[in-house]
Amino acid sequence: MKHYDVAIIGSGPSGASTAFHLAKNGISTVLIEKETLPRYKTCGGGFVYRGRKDLPFDISSVVEREFHTIDIYLGDKLHFKTEREDPTVTMIMRDSFDHLIVKKAKEFGVTLLEDHKLKKLHFSDDKITLETSQGELTAKFVIAADGALSPTAKMAGWKEDTRKLIPALEYEVEVPEEDFNRLKDEVRFDIDAIPYGYAWNFPKKNHLSVGVASARRTKINLKEYYNEYLKTIGITTILSESQHGFQIPVSPRTDGFVKNNVFLIGDAAGFADPITAEGISNAIYSGKLVADAIVEANLDSAKAEELYLEKLNEKLVPELETGLFLSKWFYEQKTLRNMVLKKYGQHFSEAMADVFHGKRSYPKDIKKSLANKIKSLVS
Repeated sequence: MKHYDVAIIGSGPSGASTAFHLAKNGISTVLIEKETLPRYKTCGGGFVYRGRKDLPFDISSVVEREFHTIDIYLGDKLHFKTEREDPTVTMIMRDSFDHLIVKKAKEFGVTLLEDHKLKKLHFSDDKITLETSQGELTAKFVIAADGALSPTAKMAGWKEDTRKLIPALEYEVEVPEEDFNRLKDEVRFDIDAIPYGYAWNFPKKNHLSVGVASARRTKINLKEYYNEYLKTIGITTILSESQHGFQIPVSPRTDGFVKNNVFLIGDAAGFADPITAEGISNAIYSGKLVADAIVEANLDSAKAEELYLEKLNEKLVPELETGLFLSKWFYEQKTLRNMVLKKYGQHFSEAMADVFHGKRSYPKDIKKSLANKIKSLVS
């Protein structure tokens, strides 16, 4: 039975980039993927610059489009635009993007097992046996990078109700050339196009990714709001469209990120941004943190767990907790939010662009800052 230092479940950006960093540092690593690569992956495909600059290799070969300007709309009355020298959002398709990272990881000796669905984990004192659809292997560490619903996390003992999962609906849409040319140069977010959430239009190379997401986990007719949003952006004719519904974890798990040498990263851990629901950049970042922890610990289990939690709590988890508060305020306190945005909307947009670029994080004193801004408006 083949043994590895680390087995990673899932070949998305978090799993593949983690494999890259581990193998580059001499850690024997296997990447276990239930499908055959490249494979389609449901995702809006908007990759923010803070994630792109964290990747140690060029991704230009899989870039669909780059956008230096972002537009945020709040109905017909408020419109904010930000511009940056570097691309704030890079559009990618996840099949080619994920496959590129996997190929980069394989260059450092990562073993890729495709069409291997993980069925069970068996724990012993010094190793974990992974039972897959095509046989068994063992590893000292297992990293769950298998997305929001993470079967690996369930097998390892995590509960399902320890994260906030929000609903989203995305369509890959082909439209007439006239409509595409009208929309192809603008990345836009429309706040309140759906109750307690937003809609987006992400132009790709020759089609649009159009979607809606609610910041509340509630029963809602997403398709109805998607159809309304098409009217908002002036689309009346659709040549083809493919629908993809999914859930986005926008809060960190409350029952930990490590159990019995199983480590959670990316969406499996609940690391998507609570305000924007963007998850690729934090998936890659958390993968780098867990790889660094294992390498620095020299494969010592207790030390790796300690280091990983320290690294998470240094920046990522506090930022997400602040983002959770800000998200709840932003999407649920509409009257106060709109008062603030009328005066400080451009400042807010610039701050969000800085977050997308990794130049700042959500302020730790956000409650005090908001209180002061509201006080100045009503006094």
